[in-house]
Amino acid sequence: MLPVPTSRKKPAFMTAEQLLTADLSSIGEPRGEEHGLTQLIRDSWTEVEPQVEEMGRLFYATLFRIAPETRDLFPVNMEVQRSRLMRALVHVVQMVDQPDELVPFLEQLGRDHRKFGVVAQHYDAVGEALITAIATTAGPAWTPTVRDAWVDAFSAVSTAMRTAAQAERGPASWLGRVVGHERLGWDLAIITVQTGEPIPYRAGQYVSVETPQRPRLWRYLSPANAPREDGTLEFHVRAVDGGWVSRAIVAHSRIGDTWRIGPPMGRMHVDPTTGRDLLMVSGGTGMAPIKALLEDIADRPEQPRTQVFVGGRTWDDLYDFANLRKFSYSNTWLDVIPVVEEEEGSSGAEHGTLADVVTRYGAWADHDVLVCGSPAMIRATVSRMLVAGTPLDRIKYDPFTMD
Repeated sequence: MLPVPTSRKKPAFMTAEQLLTADLSSIGEPRGEEHGLTQLIRDSWTEVEPQVEEMGRLFYATLFRIAPETRDLFPVNMEVQRSRLMRALVHVVQMVDQPDELVPFLEQLGRDHRKFGVVAQHYDAVGEALITAIATTAGPAWTPTVRDAWVDAFSAVSTAMRTAAQAERGPASWLGRVVGHERLGWDLAIITVQTGEPIPYRAGQYVSVETPQRPRLWRYLSPANAPREDGTLEFHVRAVDGGWVSRAIVAHSRIGDTWRIGPPMGRMHVDPTTGRDLLMVSGGTGMAPIKALLEDIADRPEQPRTQVFVGGRTWDDLYDFANLRKFSYSNTWLDVIPVVEEEEGSSGAEHGTLADVVTRYGAWADHDVLVCGSPAMIRATVSRMLVAGTPLDRIKYDPFTMD
């Protein structure tokens, strides 16, 4: 669950989006003598961040004390959940002065939380626990003004999430049966799941999955295909170090297993109205949403000229490149370039990191850009592209595609 506190009352006649926009659009304006709301939140978070593990433990201990029924919403091992909490908080803090980006993210998160059985009173308990944990960890940096800033911002977060959840009429989750398990290596597998009814996702989005091997531990995965009439979804899963769910999926998933799948999330999509050429940058299993998007584009009446860079540490990491290149042979609007970090002789690939190679080709200022991969790869690539001159509003990426 994403933490959101209670707050001072807001005018009842405002919609959730108006409330969120009103609260967050004021961030950055002066409040008090020195800081606007944004700066107050970010400055206090700077004090908390070195102690995030302790803050996470304190948050959940407080939550389970004041609302014991919430304990059953979480897995027995809380290590992964604490990590997700920190990533969610970091993302909100980073986006707190960008309501146009933050509002859709929070609305998706609110709809996604329905799968946990979250009810309205849980938000109040979570908010109390969050304020207690941050206040205790921040120490002397926690002042009444800082507290008001956090309460205001997360009141808006709570409103957006709750309103979106209450307005949703579709299922909270879907059940799917594993119908395929292809092992590509010791740490990589392609899993095919068929749902009883199609999930209304868009190519490029991701979903959360719960498997019988790891109950109540959810992992985000991107379907590697556009929606199909038969309801099948193909997932590319790599077992990562410390990955409780990914290791179980790769090694222990079995045909016939039942998965629970949460609502679609994410903003990765190709807008057909811009008229711009397209750049896609993919690392590792970030190949999956790229494949789904290319499949979707191929079915459109018109296709933008599309350049795809696919990268990995070694050539073996480009596990699906042969299929992608074959796809490009029958679609003249598509060009793909392999990228490997380690020299491997005449492999036919560009050498360097994806950030190195992509910016070596230019600024891509006249392209729409999609970046998919690990958080580290996304950070490095986006940062280098911004320095090279790529406009920020042309770059799309999802912060939770890897988990």
